[in-house]
This record gives sequence, structure tokens and C-alpha cells, in this order.
Amino acid sequence: MQNIKTDYLIIGAGAAGMAFADTLLDQSDAHITIVDRRSQPGGHWNDAYSFVTLHQPSAFYGVNSTELGSRRKDDTGPNSGLYELASGAEINTYFDKVMQHRLLPSGRVSYYPMSNHVSHDAVNVDGDGQNICHIVSLLSGAKTTVTVRQKTVDATLFSPSVPATHTPKFAVADGARLLTPNALPQLWLQRSGQAIPQQFCVVGAGKTAMDAVIWLLRNGAAPDAISWVVPRDSWLINRLQTQPGVEFFNHSTGGEADKLAAFAEATSIDDAFLRMEATGQMLRIDTSRMPTMFHYATVSVGEVELLRSVTNVIRKGPVQAIEPDALVMAEGRVAMTSGTLYIDCTASAVDKQSIQSVFQGSRIALQLLRAPLVVQSAALTAFIEVHGGDDAHKNQLCTPVPFPKNLAGFARATQVSMMNQFAWSQDKALRQWMRESRLDGFGKMVAEVDKLDADKQAILARLRGNAMAAMANMPKLIGEQ
Repeated sequence: MQNIKTDYLIIGAGAAGMAFADTLLDQSDAHITIVDRRSQPGGHWNDAYSFVTLHQPSAFYGVNSTELGSRRKDDTGPNSGLYELASGAEINTYFDKVMQHRLLPSGRVSYYPMSNHVSHDAVNVDGDGQNICHIVSLLSGAKTTVTVRQKTVDATLFSPSVPATHTPKFAVADGARLLTPNALPQLWLQRSGQAIPQQFCVVGAGKTAMDAVIWLLRNGAAPDAISWVVPRDSWLINRLQTQPGVEFFNHSTGGEADKLAAFAEATSIDDAFLRMEATGQMLRIDTSRMPTMFHYATVSVGEVELLRSVTNVIRKGPVQAIEPDALVMAEGRVAMTSGTLYIDCTASAVDKQSIQSVFQGSRIALQLLRAPLVVQSAALTAFIEVHGGDDAHKNQLCTPVPFPKNLAGFARATQVSMMNQFAWSQDKALRQWMRESRLDGFGKMVAEVDKLDADKQAILARLRGNAMAAMANMPKLIGEQ
């Protein structure tokens, strides 16, 4: 049995764990050990369907030290004119490069892929006040005893459910053909006894389902050959408002001012979303229906136009069973064309966890601190771990943001994010770090606005004024939860 010592043990080499490790490496002289069940870093991106991309620009995703992408703009497709969105393959290559070219060569990082973290006791401490746990290889069973001198970092709380690792909650009868989005690009491999399908049914209403519909359309499927099961309609963030370049200042910073004005002036949460739609912050696919869901899914206007071309939308609640010629729904039975290919997109993009303190003595529980920026939250947590003083003060700077369960939850998530940002602004070192961080897509741009630029200064003044008014109105909107 091997025995090692480390300062920080990070459980999970996904985006959050990698972002934490990268900043901790910069801000301290600590030794870091990373353990993960997968064979390479990147977390759920290793299991994602091949045509997945980021929702928002590559420019502020990944780890703080290493740029993702080249800050180019797409000139074709539904994202044309907007900053590039890294594909799943690009993200996997990126995280592997960060591990192999940045973390491991430092000499202060050890990495255990294809391994489990095992701790038999809730707290297992040796006589020197150091945590003891084990790393067990999934392939050989070899056990490594780890003495953790400082803290164990749980980077698994962000882990989403993805189609490839998800078990559907509905029954599938013999003769019905169900695939995950991962299998769509292999449909050209015609198998004996299986014809290439001509009719498709996408099951699910989230971003994965939207990606599947768009993939089918862009690869030649006719809109009338696609059925789409939508248990709930969703509000969507307009990607135009998330662009990092100064040329989009009016949309990004101006759009944020508009969003806060909507929160400040709204009489209800539905009214807030309608106001955000009117100013271009929010989009919905069917404007005749009032959405009841919001999970930060981000799309372009071009993508919404593609999605609107599919008109056979089935709204009868969740699927209970798939039969060869019918869907059994919560609100009735729907006849379907025999031979339809069903695409399961019902995995939840976010595995909702109970809120807990981030700093817990010898344990750090990475959580969302600024919605929806997972990697910035993780990197910021590492900075605060090194420079933030005692746990009580650190937790004052790191109030976890609850992920929205309904529309009113967006108001609560925005409120907590704003409270955190105000606390960060009062800490000079943290404020300066955030301003220079590539994971904050807008802080440096806002800080560098010319004082003589009257138009941009007016937008900033409106942003500050609307923030105060929004916070005053938030309790009313949150009360609708």
C-alpha cells in the first residue's frame, strides 16, 4: 500500500475541481492531489454527446490561467456574429492540456484518474490533526493512503446528470427504439434489420432537447418529421446579452441594467420575465405560452427560430411509457408513427443539492456563488480559502446561491449573487483579483470605461440605481416561491 501526504485533496476533476486547483496553485505553495473516477479530467464533458457546446462564450469558461478558444466570432450557423462556443471535444482537450501542461508540471499536483475516494468515517483524523482517507484504483484495486494536511475539497456537488449516464424514468416496450443524443451521429451506420429512421421524437424540454432538435434540423431532418415532448415551457437567456467584447457593451452591461430594472419594477415574477423579454434579455420559443421553468439555458435568436419550425409539440405532461405506436403520457395517450426514433433528453442538467456552508473546518464544499458561473465560483472559493481569514469570514463572502426550482427562484438566485458581489467589492485584494480574472467576463471591461464616455457612464449609473431598486423589490418576487 502506498502512503502519500498532501495539503489539499480535491475530489473531482471536472470544471469546478480544475478551476479550484488552478487558482489554489497560483495563490499558495500548497501541494494538491486530485482524484476522479473518469480516465481524464473534464468531468461530465467526457460523457456528453458529440455535438454539445457551451451555452455561453468560451472566453470566460475553464480555469483562470489558461484561455479557452481564441476569442473569435462565429461567422456561420445560428450563433453567427457572436463569440465562439467551445464544443465538448474542445473542452475535453482543453482540460487535459491544463492538467498535462499546467498542473502536473508544477511539481505540486498529483492526479489519480480512474480512482475512488474512500473515507469510512465522517471525520477520520490522526494524532497530528490531519485527515486520513484512501484512494482506490478502479482497475487494480490498489489502495493509496492519503494524509491530508489541510483540507478535502468536494468538487462533486456541481455534477450534472447527462443522457449517457442517465436512466429514464419511463418504461420502453419491446419494439420501441430509444436512443440518447450521443448515438445520433452514428445513425448513418445502418445495422442489419434497422432502417435509418424517418420520424423522430425528442423527449424532454431542456437545453439537451433543444440541442437534439437543432442537430436534427441542421443535418437534414424535416421539421414535420420531428415531434417534441415538452412537459414544461422554459424561459431562455438571450446569448446576445452574454457577449464579453466591448462592442457588445450596450447588450451586456446595458442588458444587465435592463434586467435589474425589470426586477425593480415588476409586480409579479411573471411580469418580471415579460419585462426582460421586452428588453431582449429573455426569449421563449412559443410566445403564446407562459413558461414556468428557468434553468439558465442560453440560446441565440437564430436557434430559437430553428426550434420554432418544429410545430408538432406534445404537451401532456411527462412520458410514462413508450410503446411502438404510442406515447403514454401523464395526461393521456398520444398515437405515434410506427418506427419513430425516440431520443431521451430527460436527464437533469443540474443535480440539485441541499445548500450547505462552503467552509466546514477540514472540508470545503464547492457551490455556486454567482449564478450561473460555476467555474468562477470555484476559482473564487480557492482565492478566498487562501486569503479570506477564518471560516466565519470566508463563509460571509461565500453564501451559496440556490439553483432556481421555479421562476421565483431566479429572483432569489439573483438576490444572493448580488449580495455576494457586494461583499466581494468591499475586499480590496479580492476586488482586484476579480477585475483581472478571465472568468469574470465583464469586470475588467466595466472598470476600464472611459470617464469621458458619456453613453457608457450613463449605462453604469443606470445599473447602479436599478440594483438598489431591484434589491428592494426582490422579497415580493421571491415570496411567490
